[in-house]
Amino acid sequence: MGTTTLEEVWSLFKETDRQFKETDRQFKETDRQFKETDRKFKETDRKLNQLERLFTSQWGRLMESLVEGDLVNILTQRGIAIADTTSRLKGRRADGGNYEFDIIAHNGNEVVVVEVKTTLRPQDVEKFLGKLKQIKHWVPRYANNSIYGAVAWLTADAGAEEMAVNRGLFSIRATGDSAAIMNAEGFQPQRW
Repeated sequence: MGTTTLEEVWSLFKETDRQFKETDRQFKETDRQFKETDRKFKETDRKLNQLERLFTSQWGRLMESLVEGDLVNILTQRGIAIADTTSRLKGRRADGGNYEFDIIAHNGNEVVVVEVKTTLRPQDVEKFLGKLKQIKHWVPRYANNSIYGAVAWLTADAGAEEMAVNRGLFSIRATGDSAAIMNAEGFQPQRW
């Protein structure tokens, strides 16, 4: 075995230092690429969320349109002679919050407020009942009307339809190209 000279040791140190610097540069480049990939993932996620909101919004409007198209006929058949409907009634509450009702069917004396859901869940029924309790306060022009509630849905989860009927709401099922009231004949809706 030969002796290593100071020049050779120095050369080895320089080469090791160069390799460390190259490794550090590669780590920094990998970190930059990870950050860029993360940025792209976040941008893709943001775009997918926008697309989902757009799809959900358009699907909801389609459901509302489907239900509204049959609403005058199906309510009239149940003894509430509806003159016309209003979609997406929105306003500001006295406390600064907002309200929105999907469809309002009215005839001057009676008003049927319809909440439209693609999938009806028990919490949707509870939330809607809370809105019905406030409608005469939030929309004073209906203060002297008889108010009825209805939930319209494509599918219902976890006993939500039964809950709605038991709480005095009309249950309207959207089916293909029409809508139908699912409550039994003789059903007496709750009046608010």
